[in-house]
Amino acid sequence: MTSTVDRPRPEDTRSSASGGSALLRLLRSSAGIAIATAVMSIGTYAFQMVAARLLGPSDYGAVASMMALLMVLSVVQLGLQATAARRIAAAPEDVGAIEQTILGTTWRAALALGALTLLASPLVWWLLRLDGLLSAVLLALCVVPVTVMGGQAGVLQGERRWLPLGLVYLSVGVPRVVIGGGALLVSATEASAIAGVLVASWIPVLIGTWVLRNRVHADIVTAHDRHVRRDVRREAAASSIALLAFLALSNLDVVVARNVLDDHQAGLYAGGLIVTKAVLFLPQFAVVILFPSMSTAGESRAAVLRGLAFLTGLGAACVAGTYVLSDLALVFVGGSEYDDVQSKLWLFAVLGGLLSVLQLLVYAGLAKRGRSTKYLVFLGVAALIGLGSLAGSLTQLAVTVAAVDVVVVGLLVALQVFRGRRGTETLADQPPRAAVE
Repeated sequence: MTSTVDRPRPEDTRSSASGGSALLRLLRSSAGIAIATAVMSIGTYAFQMVAARLLGPSDYGAVASMMALLMVLSVVQLGLQATAARRIAAAPEDVGAIEQTILGTTWRAALALGALTLLASPLVWWLLRLDGLLSAVLLALCVVPVTVMGGQAGVLQGERRWLPLGLVYLSVGVPRVVIGGGALLVSATEASAIAGVLVASWIPVLIGTWVLRNRVHADIVTAHDRHVRRDVRREAAASSIALLAFLALSNLDVVVARNVLDDHQAGLYAGGLIVTKAVLFLPQFAVVILFPSMSTAGESRAAVLRGLAFLTGLGAACVAGTYVLSDLALVFVGGSEYDDVQSKLWLFAVLGGLLSVLQLLVYAGLAKRGRSTKYLVFLGVAALIGLGSLAGSLTQLAVTVAAVDVVVVGLLVALQVFRGRRGTETLADQPPRAAVE
């Protein structure tokens, strides 16, 4: 094969007795990526907590809806990351063709998606009822670095290079709260908030570019490499569609709230979603670590079961903690201006727990290139928009979203059981290897 790549040996294969400090050895391990992912999540949602406190419910609702839309627009980022991670883990012999395709496609997709979002900025301004067009334009510009970071992270995740991947994740969360919060202190407006996010979003791209700077790829000339390249692109598109469904299901409720509730109630709902996102992204490291295993034959079923057990237990603990410590949770949401939502914060924790399980199940489907997952999640999106538009209060909307999530999770669990049984039956029907030979 002529498509090759000079790449460093993955850090997780190095001996723990190798050089470097204890801290570096920790960061090179799966525990290190757990820490980095937790810091990323804390930083990302610390920014939203700062914005909620400095802007108040009405103005924060606009920022929350922009951040939710940015999450939906990051679907290409997540699709590229999932594809790169799965393909490199499952077929390391094709790493050169995979990486060359991913890293090249990433920039083209980022620029194209950014341009389309920029053209749609007047529609975004109208739909989210923003104060001015500038906020929508800045949001479109954010799409470019956010998308590029996904392709870079996917290469590192597939190789299980936890140390550089951890650095990328750290540079997502910490700069967002520092730079974004600083921008809000200078000017407490929605445009300042998204401008801070834009500047911060380029930092992980710079780190990823530096980490991958020594990659040397030969030209793709063999028929096998060309086939790999086409298949990677098809898989990236399919993964993006499935993840678009998940991102829509996990983020469009705040847009629905912005349109069916008054500004104050929509702002309170957005404040409650800070708890939802915290519970969703707190165990993000589990998906990052388990996804390569879910993509590897012989490890997939055990990885999914471990993930479901861990996320279910953690979600239940978060719901109980939020219910008992609602006063403390309210501090993180935004303080006394959000008193009216305090008694319902446990419900938003339930939403976060359900979404964390749903996310794992979506990635389990991607790991097996399943086609049914995205259809089930899209049905949930349709139900959320249709039923959510009938809600007349914050509580009704939250309960509706929770009910939709429960149904989708149940369907995806049933799909996993069906796939597992079908796989077992297929293996049982196969003749012994010696007989085949």
